[in-house]
Amino acid sequence: MNEQLKQHLKELEEMHTNIEVRKSREELDKILADAFFEIGSSGYMFDKKECLEFGVALTEMSLHNYEIYPLAPDVVLSTYYIVDVTRERNTLRSSIWKLIDGRWQLFFHQGTITPMKLSEVLRS
Repeated sequence: MNEQLKQHLKELEEMHTNIEVRKSREELDKILADAFFEIGSSGYMFDKKECLEFGVALTEMSLHNYEIYPLAPDVVLSTYYIVDVTRERNTLRSSIWKLIDGRWQLFFHQGTITPMKLSEVLRS
């Protein structure tokens, strides 16, 4: 596995979950692919236009157990665990990143609320 790619995508994922980035329409626009869509932990689907026009949840989150799974030379699945301090809940997340126009962009995202605690999912 390419550790450099994993680190780069993890940094992009951390930007995507960062409150300051999430407040910025311009920053979100850079991260999200034009065809971006997500299935939120709410069970509702959203596209890029909705995320940019109506905003996204502004919560303090920490990311753990980040892994990537290359699906094609220009497509990567990532999975991770989020501790959402603000909403006092945890989610399992997955994202599909695509290399578009020479840069990695978030194409798909899904969050699923989980009862698992951080101590249960941390790898030794």
